[in-house]
Amino acid sequence: MFVSRLNYTRIRDHGLVFLALAGLSAAARDWGFLAARDNVSECTPYYYAPVNSRLSSFPTIWQPASILHGDINAEAKWDSIKRTVPDIPPKGTPMGDFTGLKYPENDTDCWWTYSKCVSPNLPGLPKDVSDVPEPHTLAYGFDDGPNCSHNAFYDYLMDQGQKATMFYIGSNVMDWPLEAQRAVSDGHEICVHTWSHRYMTGLTSRDAFAELYYSAYPVPSNIFVAWVHILHLSGIEGGVSSEIVDANYELLLKESESGVFDKAGAILLAHELNNFTMSEAVKYYERLKSSFKNLVPLAVALNHTHPYVEGGVAFDNFDDYTSSDSPNTGAVGSNATLGNSATPTATGQSIADSHHDANIQVKNVESATVDKSSASSCAGKTEDFLKAFLIASLMWGADNALN
Repeated sequence: MFVSRLNYTRIRDHGLVFLALAGLSAAARDWGFLAARDNVSECTPYYYAPVNSRLSSFPTIWQPASILHGDINAEAKWDSIKRTVPDIPPKGTPMGDFTGLKYPENDTDCWWTYSKCVSPNLPGLPKDVSDVPEPHTLAYGFDDGPNCSHNAFYDYLMDQGQKATMFYIGSNVMDWPLEAQRAVSDGHEICVHTWSHRYMTGLTSRDAFAELYYSAYPVPSNIFVAWVHILHLSGIEGGVSSEIVDANYELLLKESESGVFDKAGAILLAHELNNFTMSEAVKYYERLKSSFKNLVPLAVALNHTHPYVEGGVAFDNFDDYTSSDSPNTGAVGSNATLGNSATPTATGQSIADSHHDANIQVKNVESATVDKSSASSCAGKTEDFLKAFLIASLMWGADNALN
C-alpha cells in the first residue's frame, strides 16, 4: 500500500509535505484515501491545511493566471525579464478561438501550429527539444497530472522500476498536493504544464509569465524548478477513440523496429488524464520496453544530471542509469488493474496529436488529427528559466496547455 511507504515531513516555508521513503506517520494513517484504488475514494476532495491556508498566494484554481495584486516577488521577476521578451501580440483567445486570425506566410514567429518550426528566428534561443541524442531510446513522459486516481498506475511504474517525466498542471497540484508529492518520492522527474491549461499564445506576455511563475511555485521549489525545454506537440479539442490511440502506439513501435531511431531517440508524451490513457500506457509498456533499448526520463535521455535548481536532487547520467547494475532497470511483466479514474476539471480538455516526422520525434500517442499546437516544459535550470520559456511560448506556438 502506498501510504505504508511514506512519511510526511514539513519542509521549507511553503509548509507542504515531502513524501520521504520512511515509516508511516500517525497523521498519514488517518488518510486512507491515499491507499485507495477506486476513483470514488481516491478522488474525494480533502482539506489539507498547509495548502489550503496558502490559496490566497496563488491565482484562482483553474482560472487563467495573472500576477496577483501585491505580489512583489512576481512583479520583480517580471520586471527583470520583460525588456527582453519580444513584442509578439496574442494569437487567438485563451480558449483556442482563432477565428479571423491572419498570420504572415513567412512564419515570422516560428509558430509550430503554422509550420512545425523547431528553430526559433530570434538570436540567442536554443532549438526546440524534438528528439533525444541517444539512439534506440525513448524519453518516457506523461502530461496533465497529477490525476487523483493515479495510484494503480504509479504502482505499476514502481513495480517495473520505471521512472518517467511528469508534466504537472499547477491547478491540479493545488487540488491534489499529496498525489503530486508521490511522484517526487517515487523518483519521477517533475515539470511544469502551466497553471490553468489554456492556449498560451492567446495570452499577453505578462499573463503567460504568470501561468508559468505560479505553476513553478505551488509546491516547494525543489520539486518544480527544473530546466527549460520546449516540446512541441499538435492537438485537437476533445477525446479520441482507442483505435486511434492504439494506431499511434503501433506506428511508434513500427518506426522503432524499422530503424527510425537508430541515430537519435524519440520523446513519448502520453497522458495521466484519465483511466483510459493510463490503461493504454500499461497496455503498451512491455512492448515499448522490448522495442526500445532504453525507456528513461527526459532529463536522463538528455544527460541532465542536476535538472533542478537546488543541488539536493541528482539523476544518474545516461550511461549509469541504463547500466545493468542500475536499480532503475526494472523487470517487465507485472500487471496493474486501473479503476475508473477521474478526468481533471480543467476547462477545455484536449488530447493531443502525434507528429510523425523523421526530424521531429515527439510522439504524442493520444491523438487524432494535426490541428493546434502546445508546449510542455520543465521549468528553468537557471534564474532565467521563466524568460526562456515565456519567449518560447509566445513565439513557437505554445498555444495551448491542453495537451
